[in-house]
Amino acid sequence: MTRLRLILDPFLVLLLCTVALASVLPARGQGAHLASIVADAGIVLLFFLHGAKLSREAIWGGAKAWQLHLATLGTTFLFFPLVGILLQQIGAIPENMRAGLLFLALLPSTVQSSIAFTAIARGNVAAAVVSASFSNLLGIVLTPLLVALLMQRGGSNLISLSSVEGIMLQLLLPFVLGHLARPWIGGFVSRHKTLVGRVDRTSILLVVYSAFSAAVVEGLWHRVSRAELALLALLCIAMLVIVLLFTWGLGRLLGFSREDAIVLQFCGSKKSLASGVPIAGVLFPAAAVGPIILPVMLFHQIQLMACALLARRYGAQAADRADSQMATIS
Repeated sequence: MTRLRLILDPFLVLLLCTVALASVLPARGQGAHLASIVADAGIVLLFFLHGAKLSREAIWGGAKAWQLHLATLGTTFLFFPLVGILLQQIGAIPENMRAGLLFLALLPSTVQSSIAFTAIARGNVAAAVVSASFSNLLGIVLTPLLVALLMQRGGSNLISLSSVEGIMLQLLLPFVLGHLARPWIGGFVSRHKTLVGRVDRTSILLVVYSAFSAAVVEGLWHRVSRAELALLALLCIAMLVIVLLFTWGLGRLLGFSREDAIVLQFCGSKKSLASGVPIAGVLFPAAAVGPIILPVMLFHQIQLMACALLARRYGAQAADRADSQMATIS
């Protein structure tokens, strides 16, 4: 059942319902202003709780297996952006959605699904926890800086340096405050993981509703065709395939063990919807957020389906290998 949930991802269904609601009943006027304020408050609370969840032991533990962590971070924040830049040359989709592909490439890795897939594939779960956590922690700073650097080129004015300053205050400051408050609230956060998860999801849904409301009011669905959406999905698939092949080859080149190579592939190939939506909501103008996070939402589901199949295959191979070894010993 857990594996089935990884493929179907009920949260994506809620996201699609939220997009549909914003398309039919978009927030306008004072309603849009109120929705924006509530969404911003949700983002602050979300990153405060993320800071409270991350233990100092996990941070210091990142010093171990440094080659693996550097390879994962290099894939996430160097190779992935290069792929995103290359895809910018495809002019068959609207400019904002092309910008969304590049924004997708600049996001940190996921945490929950990276660890879950590593466990299913019988990889190094402890290393996956550290790599994914480090990626998310660094992404709060690196993603806005990369966006400022790469998305300003070519005359694009989607963001400004003041937007980056804003994200430091709205995301990084709550994260740091949450981490500093961990001695007092860490136990509560650990005991109420379900509640924290609901806050995460509710915050994201609020941002998506606010973003797509603004985009719909600006005429999003009149400017994007079905053919463009189909092409966008194909580009997301192409991006994932390229990175999966790259991480597989890099793991072999660096001589990683099977368990560590699995960590590199699953942590290096993921992009975080949970981080991407709030960051986009802070960085970009309200009307631009909808089309920019479309690639993130598509890639999220595609990566879940593809990596679930890979994880099952790797897990079955490991089980067969273990059975063969047992038979040999017997």
